[in-house]
Amino acid sequence: MLRAGGRAALRVGSRGWEPGPGGRRHCSSGPDGLKQTPLHAFHRQQGGRMVNFAGWSMPVQYTLGHLESHLHTRRLCSLFDVSHMLQTKVFGRDRVTFMESLVVGDIAELKPDQGTLSLFTNEEGGILDDLIVTSTSEQHLYVVSNAGCRDKDWALMQGQAQELRAAGGDVHLEVSENALLALQGPSAARVLQAGVLDDLSKLPFMSSAVMGVFGVPGCRVTRCGYTGEDGVEISVPADRAVELAELLLRDPQVQLAGLAARDSLRLEAGLCLYGNDIDETTTPVEAALTWTLGKRRRVAMDFPGATVIVPQIKGKVKRKRVGLTSTGPPIRPHMPILSPEGRPIGEVTSGCPSPCLKKNVAMGYVEGEHSRVGTVLAVEVRKKSYPAMVTKMPFVPTRYHTLK
Repeated sequence: MLRAGGRAALRVGSRGWEPGPGGRRHCSSGPDGLKQTPLHAFHRQQGGRMVNFAGWSMPVQYTLGHLESHLHTRRLCSLFDVSHMLQTKVFGRDRVTFMESLVVGDIAELKPDQGTLSLFTNEEGGILDDLIVTSTSEQHLYVVSNAGCRDKDWALMQGQAQELRAAGGDVHLEVSENALLALQGPSAARVLQAGVLDDLSKLPFMSSAVMGVFGVPGCRVTRCGYTGEDGVEISVPADRAVELAELLLRDPQVQLAGLAARDSLRLEAGLCLYGNDIDETTTPVEAALTWTLGKRRRVAMDFPGATVIVPQIKGKVKRKRVGLTSTGPPIRPHMPILSPEGRPIGEVTSGCPSPCLKKNVAMGYVEGEHSRVGTVLAVEVRKKSYPAMVTKMPFVPTRYHTLK
């Protein structure tokens, strides 16, 4: 979920901050036309190498380098700018009904300030995007969705909200102008605890709270992230984002990290990247994301694509997302996956050399009968075949914080 928003939500001009819904200001754009987060100048000052990611100018790495940055995150903690993701607040008495008309998860069962990973699906059962939905104690839903799907997600939510209101429902949407920082790694909570009054040991994975962070008031701190490590995402007022980043970086345990480390970290954790590993042509069952389907929702079959998705749970699917490990040349997206006899049976969707495991890790889709863990397959790299094995994910054990 390397994630961003909607044309109606985000109107970008070349002169800096531009108004979105309700006259709010969300992002800026540079002379190259790429959108910029509130930390753009800060990244450049810190030696960030900027690249185009989903129409945004984002740091791919810093002077520390990709490998060192990846390992530092696993060992201590790193700070990522994820402000390009779309943050939406959903208000109104029918906010849960609204959200459940779009996603597969059981939003009604969420406790105050509890969140869940869910999926927007279409009527064909395809995945439109993955997102995190939090039911806040402030009587609204807080939704974070992907960078590359900003336009699509905003249009989807706006269209559904208009339909619900036309039928007499009460729901309205607000795009948050906040920046979003992700502090990830085993030292993240210890670093953050020095700057907050709340006891972070009582904040478990996928829960959140609004608090002051190192003197910056009104931040929403959510115990989540996309690295497989313990950590938080901090939604912070845009005009205080650089200040907060600088305060966090005063701790020598914290280093800046960019897209390259974020991608290899999420792959080691077996987490999907939208547009690579999941898209509108894959269903949650094919993508090994059946766990995102709420039990009540499966029975009611009241989410988009349910008539396609639910029968797949107990039936067989033609293809399945699997993890692969191999030695030899690195495995990259779009490389063919072969049966032991050399017959093409699928394709790699994500792959890289694992900095932690010192071997290649990858994800891809294979024919259902070849998806069992331990199955020996092969991957075609530059017209040559190399052995690969279907491997349980995550490749590197996750370390999410749960209450004992």
